[in-house]
Amino acid sequence: MSRRQSNIENFTERPVTQTKNQSCIYESYFHFHISCAPSHSLLFGVVICQSVDMHLYPPTSIDWKAGPAALPPGAKMAVLEGDPTKEGAFVVRFQFPDGYHVPPHTHPKTERVTVISGALYLATGDALDRAGAKKLPAGSFGYWPAGMKHTAWSEGETVIQLHGTGPWQINYVNPADDPRNARK
Repeated sequence: MSRRQSNIENFTERPVTQTKNQSCIYESYFHFHISCAPSHSLLFGVVICQSVDMHLYPPTSIDWKAGPAALPPGAKMAVLEGDPTKEGAFVVRFQFPDGYHVPPHTHPKTERVTVISGALYLATGDALDRAGAKKLPAGSFGYWPAGMKHTAWSEGETVIQLHGTGPWQINYVNPADDPRNARK
């Protein structure tokens, strides 16, 4: 299939490779010219994918497993769509016991969180500042940019849902807080 130009100026689409459980139709590119340097342009790409399967997850059918080694012990995780360790879209849920705490950390990509049940507290900065934390009760949604330092803890048993583009990673501000280092 040849490259085609859409109706929107500076917008180009081209077919891309299909991945398991997804049908990627076109990779879209936006071309921008920088006014101070007219001979240079920027290229932004977005892969538009859609699932080819249908899955429904009533709460009783969710397959909870031990959380990843990157999180402190006690978390449970369920992968609902995609694979958070690989490139591409994913949806996962985490179940935290009451008082569960994730020390200050960052992510290399935007984090998007929906609180399904319980409550999640979110504080920003290098240290756990409970006085400045924001409470996210059940039904809340929040997102924060890549690289933003934050820490979180649960009140009551809490279930959150993350969705984003993999691979998902967590980088602790203090390497001593990283549970992967304690297991070596």
